[in-house]
Amino acid sequence: MMPTVTIVVPFYNCPYIQQALDSAVQQTYPAVEIIVVDDGSTSHADLIAPYTNRVYYMGKSNGGTASALNHGILHASGEYIAWLSSDDRLVPQKVERQMAFMLSRGLDISYTGFSLINEHTHMIKPYEGIPMASTADLCRKFIYSNPINGCTVIAKKDWFLRVGMFNEHLRYTHDYDLWIRLLMSGAAFGFLPDMLTLYRVHSQMGTLRYNATIAKEYEMVKNNYRGILEHLARKHGG
Repeated sequence: MMPTVTIVVPFYNCPYIQQALDSAVQQTYPAVEIIVVDDGSTSHADLIAPYTNRVYYMGKSNGGTASALNHGILHASGEYIAWLSSDDRLVPQKVERQMAFMLSRGLDISYTGFSLINEHTHMIKPYEGIPMASTADLCRKFIYSNPINGCTVIAKKDWFLRVGMFNEHLRYTHDYDLWIRLLMSGAAFGFLPDMLTLYRVHSQMGTLRYNATIAKEYEMVKNNYRGILEHLARKHGG
């Protein structure tokens, strides 16, 4: 029996939500659960109404992306969690191909290649992706940056619970922080080079609007973990 994958979709005033949900409900993998977590939206929530027979809709007060993700994960029935931003899209075979990759290798968490699209859903870069040659290599990469696009990730739910979920005090780098904690705790990572997510770049996205704030938060997280990551890299032969 195939394990269930819960796709968690944090939503906050996003006009692209229907494209995201279309891509979620069109997944070829047969055991998919979809949870939309409305993080206190004041607009565009009506766009979700046509999907209520296919998705679980949960409302909450505004607390940021990390809190919305945690809320969805805690209510998920799936053994695995996928994260889909409300402005991104998944290719139809995303879950099927990534789960086959993970199950065949005994992985706890995996990430993939992706492409960049704009606000009109036109492709502006056909491929992005930072491979990991080994665990030591991934440790070294984390010292300097976050090589993992969170919206390409599928991970075992029990690992989220084990390491304490996303840090809700980190508004922009909660994913970077969590991947490092998972690595420190011994989770098995893997990179699938296939392009399975369409990542949207647009003027309202947080990474463009709050670039300076995000850079400061990244430096703080990097400084917190640098010594541990260097130790782990040496431990794994890197």
